[in-house]
Amino acid sequence: MKAGHFDALVVGSGPAGSIAATVLARGGARVALVDKAKFPRDKACGDLVGPRGVQLLSDLGITIPGALKVDDMIVIGPTARRVRLPCYPGRTYPGHGFALRRVDFDAALRKAAVDAGAEAFIDRAADPLWGDGGLEGFALSRGTEVRADVIIGADGASSRVATAANLVDPSRVLWGFAVRGYVEEAVDLPYIVLWEHARWRAFPGYGWLFPGPDGCGNVGLGLGTLSSRAGAATAARELPAFVRTLRDYGLVASAAPASTLGGWLKLGMVGTNPARGRVLLTGDAAGLVNPLQGEGISQAMNSGRAAAHAALADPGQPAKHYRAYLASTYAPYHAKTAPAHRALLPRPRAVSAVGRVLTAPALGSLVAPGWSIFWNDLLDGARPPVPRAAAAVAAGIGGTVTARGRMREWFTANLGPGSEEANSASLPDEPVTNVPTADRRRT
Repeated sequence: MKAGHFDALVVGSGPAGSIAATVLARGGARVALVDKAKFPRDKACGDLVGPRGVQLLSDLGITIPGALKVDDMIVIGPTARRVRLPCYPGRTYPGHGFALRRVDFDAALRKAAVDAGAEAFIDRAADPLWGDGGLEGFALSRGTEVRADVIIGADGASSRVATAANLVDPSRVLWGFAVRGYVEEAVDLPYIVLWEHARWRAFPGYGWLFPGPDGCGNVGLGLGTLSSRAGAATAARELPAFVRTLRDYGLVASAAPASTLGGWLKLGMVGTNPARGRVLLTGDAAGLVNPLQGEGISQAMNSGRAAAHAALADPGQPAKHYRAYLASTYAPYHAKTAPAHRALLPRPRAVSAVGRVLTAPALGSLVAPGWSIFWNDLLDGARPPVPRAAAAVAAGIGGTVTARGRMREWFTANLGPGSEEANSASLPDEPVTNVPTADRRRT
């Protein structure tokens, strides 16, 4: 059964896909928004949206009911010392984020897209459809064929669109896995815990306890697994021990949540060509997750908007415009922090040492303002001069340390000058018949 031809096909209606569909539909495009889930649906996440995400929603005039304003964050080091990271307003973003359960947040964004005129399909993108120009759509699992001038993959870390279009090098991808649950007690501020599950053996990621708008707390563990998809069970297995640590710190009185949800993350952009021809990848599908602290919602929404603008501006060559946006906006940060993630993750003693230094009594308070800006990728548009300067120094050091190496070479080859032409030649469109579905696990 044919559904007709659309100006744009957006696969996935999470934050990236819904924002892309909203901007496209408001711009006059006929948009197909495809998701296998019936909304509202839940999602493994810390449920925090950062300042850049708040600004984007304001720019688009999208109001999210029930959101809880949050600003400063507490980081707890391996020795239980605490450092408060201030959240400063910048020139291009406010001095706060917000918390809202993803089941509610994603539903609100999808509604905005449908209200703007996007045509929603509750179905799974099954078999790729090919034409003279390469990938031009998908046959949905119930038989409907959807074709479009532009295809936006917003379908998560295990993106069906990315695999079908041959845009992923699995040997280079940095994977992460997160598991979260809810505890029935109020949480005053977001807490990041640089946790050791054994002395001087840092957990290969971090734990969190975040506020929720309904008087509950969001508790979870996220870990990196480098290029392997093994080890996801570690987060679920260690969560009860982590919650016991939170109880020892006096942050919760509850036991570990009985019901948890887990999901994969793709970190740091590396290993994924974000766009070629008519295919654009956004959010997790493009690896737009901060490799230092795991934030991805703001990046997802901003990349969705940028992909939509590229498609509206030049439907014939959207990849050129979209790649330029990513190269200037996200690649400089990820090119520094993704190599740091890869270098530190296999060295738990080094990670423990870094955590101790950053939360040391005197040094922690001194570096916290600049750390907050750099760690949260807020340097572009930052306002306070001294913290901004400190963050700029950290960025400069990171750039110098990671200036050489295979990962920096990957960023240059895939997002540097001339990369669009090079990738068009080296990664031809080929039909892919065995495309894995997104991996979402209940634990």
